[in-house]
Amino acid sequence: MSLQCGIVGLPNVGKSTLFNALSSAKAEAANFPFCTIEPNVGVVTVPDSRLKTLEGLVNPQKVIPTTIEFVDIAGLVKGASKGEGLGNKFLANIREVDAIIHVIRCFADDNVVHVAGSVDPVFDKEVIDTELQLKDVESVEKKITRLEKIAKSGDAKARKQLATLQTYKTHLESGKNARSIDVPAEDKEAVADLFLLTAKPVIYVANVDEASITSGNAYVNALKEAVQQEQSDVLLISAAIESQIAELDPEERSLFLEEYGLQESGLDQLIRASYHLLNLITYFTAGEKEVRAWTIVDGWKAPQAAGVIHTDFEKGFIKAEVIKLDDYQQYQSEVAVKEAGKMAIEGKEYTVQDGDIMHFRFNV
Repeated sequence: MSLQCGIVGLPNVGKSTLFNALSSAKAEAANFPFCTIEPNVGVVTVPDSRLKTLEGLVNPQKVIPTTIEFVDIAGLVKGASKGEGLGNKFLANIREVDAIIHVIRCFADDNVVHVAGSVDPVFDKEVIDTELQLKDVESVEKKITRLEKIAKSGDAKARKQLATLQTYKTHLESGKNARSIDVPAEDKEAVADLFLLTAKPVIYVANVDEASITSGNAYVNALKEAVQQEQSDVLLISAAIESQIAELDPEERSLFLEEYGLQESGLDQLIRASYHLLNLITYFTAGEKEVRAWTIVDGWKAPQAAGVIHTDFEKGFIKAEVIKLDDYQQYQSEVAVKEAGKMAIEGKEYTVQDGDIMHFRFNV
């Protein structure tokens, strides 16, 4: 499955600079609004040390990691919900992504123009939130209009959905995002077809200067306080540092990170946070031809996991042979794992665990 995260924010907050550093695709980075007009998509390899371990054990012809897509979307301004700036294009692009990476400027620099005239991360966040909320209200109102006629005819389902839609409308109009609404899971069916923008999970990236990369600053503190009730991650990332890391060889990167007191790059942080946000895990297939990582949703059963490889695997699923990486490392080969009785044979109800090494049996 392909994971796609949209990088959004006001113009000139560092979105494209961060995107350029994170991906092999290069977006134009310039000191004026709307230099990113079409969304740029960068496919990035997901780093996973377990692949290296399996490669050493299996010695395959090739190793295929899983990937994540970052989409650099045009900067949004106040009034975007009404078509200001590149609003309509922005809103259409953001509707297609799985998660939102909201980049917010948390550094002062007189040489970089701020679209609102001054650096204020809370204001910046609220501008984006308000525009998305207004667009969501518009979507909800359109469905309310459609359902009112049906509800008047006595349709019980329509009446129930209308009540839910009114709850969403009130929630959004009060300045709150759809993802924070407290309604029963079954009631969310009323808005499922609307693909509400503010229902998407979000990670806030505080784009800081080099001096603030480990401890933050007053801007970061204000942002964290503003999102406290959302239970969303706030990552401290310096787009400037990431740009430098992107130019280094792998051996040099670790030394560079150490100089700044960092354990991992901003890319690694984003991938880990994105997986956690979307409740994703990784399982592996391993053979002489290839060792490969596969991304699935945590909690999926074995047939669903098999379906990621090919739909025929899910349809004709018989069983799954499962090896734990620790056992593979201990016994050094699949044959030795089998002989030690450490290979499990699992059926349709097996819940796949992060790091499982799997081989599927299926009927064609």
